[in-house]
Amino acid sequence: MTILDRRQFIKLTASGLLVAAAPAWSLPTPQKKLGVALLGLGNYSTNLLAPALQDTQYCELRGIITGSPEKIPRWQKKYGIKDAIVYSYDSMNNIANNDDIDIIYVVTPTGTHKRFSVQAANTGKHVWCEKPMAMDEQECQEIIDACDKNGVKLAIGYRMQHEPNTRTFGDYRDSLPYGPITGLSSYAGYAGNGRPADNWRMQKEMGGGALYDMGVYAINGARFMTGKEPLSVTGRHEKSHPDIFREVDETTFFTMDFGEGVTADCGTSVVKGFNHLKTQCENGWYELKPMQRYSGVTGKTSDGKRLAPIDKMQQTLQMDNDAQAILGTGPALVTGAEGLADIKLVNAIFKAADTGKSVPVG
Repeated sequence: MTILDRRQFIKLTASGLLVAAAPAWSLPTPQKKLGVALLGLGNYSTNLLAPALQDTQYCELRGIITGSPEKIPRWQKKYGIKDAIVYSYDSMNNIANNDDIDIIYVVTPTGTHKRFSVQAANTGKHVWCEKPMAMDEQECQEIIDACDKNGVKLAIGYRMQHEPNTRTFGDYRDSLPYGPITGLSSYAGYAGNGRPADNWRMQKEMGGGALYDMGVYAINGARFMTGKEPLSVTGRHEKSHPDIFREVDETTFFTMDFGEGVTADCGTSVVKGFNHLKTQCENGWYELKPMQRYSGVTGKTSDGKRLAPIDKMQQTLQMDNDAQAILGTGPALVTGAEGLADIKLVNAIFKAADTGKSVPVG
């Protein structure tokens, strides 16, 4: 056990948070919740994560880390955040000495995830990193290594793998109620006309474009439903707004070959709206439509079953599950290895689209 591990063990034990492993649904809410600091106060933190943290049972919003000081007064007024738990990007190393914070959730542009996640791990706090994990495999591995070195947990912010209907269909890969999988289609995109050129989502070095932002849903969904890694990928870009999308892809179609005749036909776009994940089997099919919206994820099957959308925010489920993994009362559902696997495929698809050739990834 490292020094950091021991310190966290003592802290959790003294707080009554460390209990013997048991099914998460059978455990009472802990007397003291884990403290979360949101790093990056953009739209996702403001309108989704912070509201979701008002309903979590195992963690709560306690601090903020931002490069925009003008946002601080609004957050403090709305959530009662103390001055002592407000940090800038330059001062965040001081959070190492703040026992009110257990977790730093990195919610900044993809191109900055490696920097901030490694910095967060080095403070001795657990790290939650929003998807996509980073720009390439090396950056992902650096995040994993930093968390391992400091003895802290790492989770990647894939809501899908916490959403109950998605998990129900994911279980079908083992129970096979409709027989073996024969193929999939996985599409994630939204209609639009692009953003201003200075927006990070329009900048290649920051992780902008359809494949990084939305394509990871299509990739991760197909991997989750099959429980397998593809052997090769093909891809092609489609551009209808070349004067706007000068650096990044606006629409990318790709195919992942899982072997044994099973392929996933996929697409992602920030100018075309599509949102579904359909699994074809020998004796029927099941589908999520929509499959990655913040709400309304609905399941349907070929024999008429319907899985209704959940009432709770998906982010609430995600953060509670990830908190339970830290507490030792639940499994780690989306690890750094999972995030790395998707980024490996993102870059392989870019290579396939650029060369026009199939790219092996096995």
